[in-house]
Amino acid sequence: MQPSKQINGTLTHLNISFELPVMNSIFVTMEIRFNKYQGTGNDFVIIDNRDHHFPKNNIDLIHKLCDRRFGIGADGLILLENDDSTDFKMIYFNADGNESTMCGNGGRCIVAFAKKLGIITDKTTFTAIDGLHIATINDTLVSLQMIDVDTITNSKTHLFLNTGSPHHVKFVDSVSKIDVKTSGRNIRNGAPYFEEGTNVNFVEQIDKNSFKVRTYERGVEDETLSCGTGVTAVAIAANVAKKSSENKIHLETLGGKLTVSFTKENETFKDVFLIGEATFVFDGNFTT
Repeated sequence: MQPSKQINGTLTHLNISFELPVMNSIFVTMEIRFNKYQGTGNDFVIIDNRDHHFPKNNIDLIHKLCDRRFGIGADGLILLENDDSTDFKMIYFNADGNESTMCGNGGRCIVAFAKKLGIITDKTTFTAIDGLHIATINDTLVSLQMIDVDTITNSKTHLFLNTGSPHHVKFVDSVSKIDVKTSGRNIRNGAPYFEEGTNVNFVEQIDKNSFKVRTYERGVEDETLSCGTGVTAVAIAANVAKKSSENKIHLETLGGKLTVSFTKENETFKDVFLIGEATFVFDGNFTT
């Protein structure tokens, strides 16, 4: 590991090296330029892959890059690629190395990254696995339009909906008393989700339009400090469960505060926006 640059005590650049074995014990090297971003503590390795240099089918490499002990460390990895009809394409991978469904906080972070690259200024349209997204950015504040939601399962014990990723939402008296990793893992792997799994959100109401949220994320297989599609699901679930009649919901996660706004037409939630800070942490070169 080479020396890093610091500005006012803040890490801004890092060089990391490790050897990646291939068949017959032959070692190959590759230098990967990366940026690290975080949105309310949900952190991501982001790579400019417009030239398609990154081996995105290499699950082991992606997992290694996200490893907090042997790699850079992140909840997920995001590739920014060219797109024929929008400003760019977002491809998201969970920390386990597998390509996954939409990540809301990751979407906000890639907007900030695209601005850093000079691809966009203060607004953008881009494509992700769940379709078209529109976003605006003002300094570090990103407002990201999420998909419309019209299918919500409301049972006695929980709600289930897809906000770009699947989410199980359970309202509880106190989120601080929940063993999120154990309870979340059991729900994630249990009926009716099983192998495909789901993300799991535990929610405590603070007032008429404010909630505390803790989330167990599949693919990370642990609690994360924040989940963008998760808080979006919670905001919509709060309306369906008649916990709130407001159309602007404030969510408090372990990593910070987010806001979700929406309009409701009949039983469909439209103009859904996830709003919060997206911050550059550091950049560097990772040599395999």
